Amino acid sequence: MRARAHDLRGMKSGSDAARAHSPSARLARLVREVRACTVCAAHLPFAPRPVLRVSPTARVLIVGQAPGRRVHASGVPWDDPSGDRLRAWLQLSREIFYDESRIAIIPTGMCYPGKGPSGDLPPRRECAPLWHPKLRALMPDIRLTVLVGSYAQAFYLGSRRKDSLAETVRAFGDFLPEFFPLPHPSPRNVGWFQKNPWVEKEVVPEVRRRVGEILESR
Repeated sequence: MRARAHDLRGMKSGSDAARAHSPSARLARLVREVRACTVCAAHLPFAPRPVLRVSPTARVLIVGQAPGRRVHASGVPWDDPSGDRLRAWLQLSREIFYDESRIAIIPTGMCYPGKGPSGDLPPRRECAPLWHPKLRALMPDIRLTVLVGSYAQAFYLGSRRKDSLAETVRAFGDFLPEFFPLPHPSPRNVGWFQKNPWVEKEVVPEVRRRVGEILESR
């Protein structure tokens, strides 16, 4: 009986160790590190509040720029008019959009950077190189990364970007199947969209189709 009890304890210990090293556990530990990050705290208008949603089973990754003040307050990414437009582009309900088992969301800078002369300041440059590679490495099922706005495109595409955001978005096929660049859906960009109607006619239907197919696949 003692030997059997010892064997059972050994089995439990081995099982606990396996769970501790599972992708879910490793990602959860990393997320705790991210949420405790204070690397750029001295440059932020409020205490750091990194905003992200991740899962080792996610198949689509959405990378935006940085939380606005409203998202900083709620802690929910894309919980604003820009998010409403992005969900309309993708034809996704809030329920599906926020299902982190299928869709991961990581801003280029995960904390609200504060206000500038003409809108929010750019994402803090310390954030993406510090955390994105580590998070991405623990999400092996990502099949498409949607790069929303110039900051996300700068980090992930680097020198592969074209001379302007419009040219990069128009050339989305050059970056598939790994990346899909989009303009930022902010209401501030309404004039830009009026000058570039091809985005909603040509680009939006394609990203919608690709995201839909990935989410529906097994």
